[in-house]
Amino acid sequence: MPDTIDGILRLPAVLNCTGLSRSTLYRKMRDGSFPKQIAISTRCAGWRESAVLEWLKNPIYYTSEDNAKCQTGSESAAWSPKRMLGSMGRR
Repeated sequence: MPDTIDGILRLPAVLNCTGLSRSTLYRKMRDGSFPKQIAISTRCAGWRESAVLEWLKNPIYYTSEDNAKCQTGSESAAWSPKRMLGSMGRR
């Protein structure tokens, strides 16, 4: 079992964390320079917390291939989701 559980971030949390506008976020997703959303339910989607953290490490040079590293669990132990996202109002 993994050491930490990978949370799901909704749009307001991702926008707050990254400082991007909604239109810029979706443009970057389309271009492959921001992680893709995952479906939570039929009409609900979000981003893996680990994928957003991976993007935050190097936002200028991030590519969608970087997200594959995140999915396999090769993140550095120094990056803590709770420390990074802090008090973003997540529920």
